[in-house]
Amino acid sequence: MEFKSGVEIERKYIIAIPALSDMQRMEGYRVSDIEQIYLESSLATHRIRRREYADRCVYTETVKHRIDGMSAVEEEREIDAREYASLKEKIAVGSHPVCKKRHEFIYKGQLFEIDIYPFWRGSCIMETELETRLDSPQLPPFIRIIREVTGDKRYSNASLSRALMPEENLSV
Repeated sequence: MEFKSGVEIERKYIIAIPALSDMQRMEGYRVSDIEQIYLESSLATHRIRRREYADRCVYTETVKHRIDGMSAVEEEREIDAREYASLKEKIAVGSHPVCKKRHEFIYKGQLFEIDIYPFWRGSCIMETELETRLDSPQLPPFIRIIREVTGDKRYSNASLSRALMPEENLSV
């Protein structure tokens, strides 16, 4: 399968973990368990992902070329379980799989993704993709932002795969 390519523009926030009932009542709500593994790459961020939904499992390979802190050219393709297992053996030295539970929903036409990590308590990461760099997301009223971390490499999943980011100074 060949890679699909496009520019991804996103904003990222540390938020207080919202109530599950608030997320579940939103349009397009779905939840999945994700395992992401970062592979050796000197020119880009190269990862594979296993995403388990209630009814199926999807495997992808993604290569991201950063443009700046807010955007990247993303190439992605679906792979099968066998290729995932093979690529998994090429995990980047010094990294570990990143596991998280992702909650997705749509608010005022905007897709929001909330990633809850088992190694954090009380806070999590929320991302939303934008059409243009000038767009400002309309945030759901039940979301309490602790701070925006767009462009802060410490909060990228690639960084989290190398060292678990403590919740220091993230009091909720």
